[in-house]
Amino acid sequence: MAATIAPPGLSLTNEEINRYSRHLILPEVGMEGQIQLKASKVLCIGTGGLGAPIGMYLAAAGVGTIGLVDFDVVDRTNLQRQIIHGTKDIGRKKLDSAADTMLDINPNVNIVKYEAALTSENALDIVRQYDVVVDGTDNFPTRYLVNDACVLTGKPNVYGSIFRFEGQASVFATKDGPCYRCLYPEPPPPGLVPSCAEGGVLGILPGLIGVIQATEVVKLLLGKGETLAGRLVLYDALNMKFREMRLRKSPECPICGPNRTITALIDYHQFCGVPRETAEPATVQGDIDPTEVKALLDKHHHFTLIDVREPHEHQICRIPAARLIPLGDLPKRLAELDRSAEYIMHCKSGVRSAKACDLLKMNGFQKVRNMKGGILAWADKVDPSVPKY
Repeated sequence: MAATIAPPGLSLTNEEINRYSRHLILPEVGMEGQIQLKASKVLCIGTGGLGAPIGMYLAAAGVGTIGLVDFDVVDRTNLQRQIIHGTKDIGRKKLDSAADTMLDINPNVNIVKYEAALTSENALDIVRQYDVVVDGTDNFPTRYLVNDACVLTGKPNVYGSIFRFEGQASVFATKDGPCYRCLYPEPPPPGLVPSCAEGGVLGILPGLIGVIQATEVVKLLLGKGETLAGRLVLYDALNMKFREMRLRKSPECPICGPNRTITALIDYHQFCGVPRETAEPATVQGDIDPTEVKALLDKHHHFTLIDVREPHEHQICRIPAARLIPLGDLPKRLAELDRSAEYIMHCKSGVRSAKACDLLKMNGFQKVRNMKGGILAWADKVDPSVPKY
């Protein structure tokens, strides 16, 4: 594990010596190590749940240059876990909010903002400027992109992921260690793993996983201790248990193996089978707008509106006319439904209800439509009194 090499003549000011005094008295850090941190450059991809503690602790630790990649704005639903932002920041660019918090913690840090999505076109140019990359993303296309960019540029990839009550962390793409593709050669089928927006996440969880990632970054920069390269830490918050898996470099890995077939960045949305996000979701055959559903209800049109969310979501908010049949229960409850009747399916945002429509159509139901945008769109377009979550 190679530490950052500080340029000759770089030193700490008296203010920095005082600020980092608890580091300086650690033999593993000392003056030399703190100067190494000051000389280091770390790229943080994402300033959300994982990126929040990562950015705050790396700034506090005195990492000299921290790059931030994000293009989102702060939403009220972020504040349950993204502690780098506050209520006053709702509607602001996450980059600006995160940078302000980090500079308030440590004004000595140089923060470089990249207000853009990381893509195959810009990733290599951005990543190669840094010593270590920290992956705080929440989707499979970007995780594979980050991994491949790190392997191709020779930069360590400090990985973390979270879902519901579980998290995992590792260090990929070191010289002799495995990469993300060694652990996950293929992405899961689209829609199999729900996002945090669909499945939920304990707000405290990204704090713990993000702190593990920040710790690994500092160890890599200092060249001290044993990193998580070759190990995957699995954390179960609900039962407060840690487990560890040993990882090996895969000889069949297409990017870090001896016979690699990937020598340049690819189209990661296509690789993961995930459609690219657009400003306005595309309308597919069978979609119906919430305003049209409301009009049908007002006209007492004969159809059944089915809510395929979970019971605990139904408790948060509901459309009074909707019948609750959770998506997981739908296959075994098809006998309750009349195949000749008309159905409109809805969920939170339209993703699960689209799957429900496909399931019904595969089982002989002909008159099935999906309410576009789910109950969130219903709240926006039909009934603002419905709470959004």
